[in-house]
Amino acid sequence: MRPLAEKLRPQTLEEFFGQSHLLSDAHPLRQAIDNKQLHSMVLWGPSGTGKTTLARIIASQVEGHFAQMSAVLDGVKELRAVVENAKKFQNIGQKTVLFVDEIHRFNKAQQDGFLPHIESGLITLIGATTENPSFELNRALLSRLSVYVLEPLNADELTQILQRALTHENLAIMDKPVQNSVIHASGGDARRLINIVEQIALAKLAKLDMGSVGQLLQEKISVFDKGGDVFYQQLSAFHKSVRGSSPDGALYWMARMLVSGCEAKTIARRLLAIASEDIGNADPRALEITLNAWDVYERVGAKEGNRAIAQAAVYCAVAPKSNAVYMAFNQAMSEAKETGDLPVPKHLCNAPTELMNELGYGEGYRYAHNEQGAVAKGQTYFPEALGEQVYYQPVERGLEIKIKDKLKQLRGSE
Repeated sequence: MRPLAEKLRPQTLEEFFGQSHLLSDAHPLRQAIDNKQLHSMVLWGPSGTGKTTLARIIASQVEGHFAQMSAVLDGVKELRAVVENAKKFQNIGQKTVLFVDEIHRFNKAQQDGFLPHIESGLITLIGATTENPSFELNRALLSRLSVYVLEPLNADELTQILQRALTHENLAIMDKPVQNSVIHASGGDARRLINIVEQIALAKLAKLDMGSVGQLLQEKISVFDKGGDVFYQQLSAFHKSVRGSSPDGALYWMARMLVSGCEAKTIARRLLAIASEDIGNADPRALEITLNAWDVYERVGAKEGNRAIAQAAVYCAVAPKSNAVYMAFNQAMSEAKETGDLPVPKHLCNAPTELMNELGYGEGYRYAHNEQGAVAKGQTYFPEALGEQVYYQPVERGLEIKIKDKLKQLRGSE
């Protein structure tokens, strides 16, 4: 028996719910569909936003032969079969639209297999992915695709889909609280929403009230994927909350990740990066406190350890911020890549052999501990051709206020 979601799958754009930003008359995608001038593309969005449905509708609108592959199940062999069929359809003047679900799961070599057929116009590729194409598709393929972002369905769109599913199953209209509960349980996923209605229909509930429907609904599983784009979005939100000095936001996103199954050590690792990248010498204790929190987690386990990491997150959030070291190091790395062939100045070299001593290695070097204040004022530390550079610019926050004053003296600016 066909699943209800398949039975209700829209066949035309008029039946399609959501993605109005892509399907308005003024959008290039809609114009391409209406003019039957389809181009290769990738549809990027969360599960249940209509990627497969939209691809099928597009293929039918442009009167093309629709072929489908799954990156989970198929490979090069199946692609060859699609290509051979495409050649036959091309001979009778018909285009082939190839839909590849979860295209991000193909490796680089498999992705390269699409290139010549896209270039020749033999196939029009529509890829679907829940992951960021910038990270998951190789550059050669991505450069040949237009990327269209599908957004999660809003409450109004989900309500329309719910009513359609209830009508199809001859179920009574739900009260608003019950309806909201079902929509909330779907997590913005139209397919999940329809599956819930199908479960309700199969259960033959006498009454669609909060009690009976609530028992049927399992506890909603938060959206989280250790290797997926949602993971990086939540981790990014956590990082930006700490950087933005919001302990409350940091705690919320940390809790979201933990509830969804993220290992606390992943959060601790990110906090260590934050402690050096965003706090730096404005408060060097942040690095120590974060390391200590991780150590607590390893010693006492998740329950108490999570609290220690939360404590470190709050400390980092309220700590003074400076990315001066981060910026300085990046600048130094960039300079090093550009000037990697410049020799080390002789006065900075050691002279472990008599020959090197005769050649002047180490000559002119001033030992800092023998200088006043242990500072060899005026001594240079860069290749002569490059000249002395200033990378590190402390900010007027936290400990870096004092460091800045110290550097003014060391650099001879006061």
